[in-house]
Amino acid sequence: MAFTGKYEVESEENYDDFVKRIGIPSDVIEKGRNFKIVTEVVQNGNEFCWSQLYPGGQSMTNKFTIGKEADMETMGGKKFKATVYMEGGKVVVDFPNYHHTAEIAGGKLVEISTAGGVTYKRISKKLA
Repeated sequence: MAFTGKYEVESEENYDDFVKRIGIPSDVIEKGRNFKIVTEVVQNGNEFCWSQLYPGGQSMTNKFTIGKEADMETMGGKKFKATVYMEGGKVVVDFPNYHHTAEIAGGKLVEISTAGGVTYKRISKKLA
C-alpha cells in the first residue's frame, strides 16, 4: 500500500496566498501557519481513509474509493461530493475551489493544491 502511513508536515510553500485565495478567514490562517499537521492515510486497494490531525485535537477525515463519488470535506469545513482518481501514482481530486494532488515521492507525502493561479505545496515526512 503505497500511501499507508502517518506523515508530519516538514515544509510548505505559498500557504498564505493559497488559503486567502480559497477564502479561509484571517484568524484561522494565523492559527494554521506553522502547524505541524499530521496526515494519516490507510489505503486498502482502491479504498482510502485520509485523516488530518491538527494541534488541539481537531481532525478532518475523508473516506473514498478511487473512481467512485464520495462525501468529502474541505480544509475550511465545507462538505461536498467528489470523485477521486488515480493518475500516474497520484491521488487527484477537484475540491469546490481548488485542484489537489498527492503522491509519495522519495518516501515523503507531497501534496499540491492549486487555486486561481496560486500553487500551495506541502511536503510531509513519514513518521510511521
